[in-house]
Amino acid sequence: MSPTIFREKGYRFFFLSNEEPRIHVHVTCEKGEAKFWLEPLISLAMFKGLNEKALKEIQKLVEKHKNEIIVAWKQHFGQS
Repeated sequence: MSPTIFREKGYRFFFLSNEEPRIHVHVTCEKGEAKFWLEPLISLAMFKGLNEKALKEIQKLVEKHKNEIIVAWKQHFGQS
């Protein structure tokens, strides 16, 4: 299961249900994919097929939606 948190600018932001406990978000689009850690700092964990411009745009979207992503993570994984 991989619930979508939101879509923006052609990117889909989502979680994978059976993963590590550290808060992160996966992002996919037609050109590739990426994974960003949200804690302790927002940082790129991995990427495939995306250029630097796309990665910067995605990171800005992660920063913009950080609180929304964390709330969705806690709801999805049953944390308070």
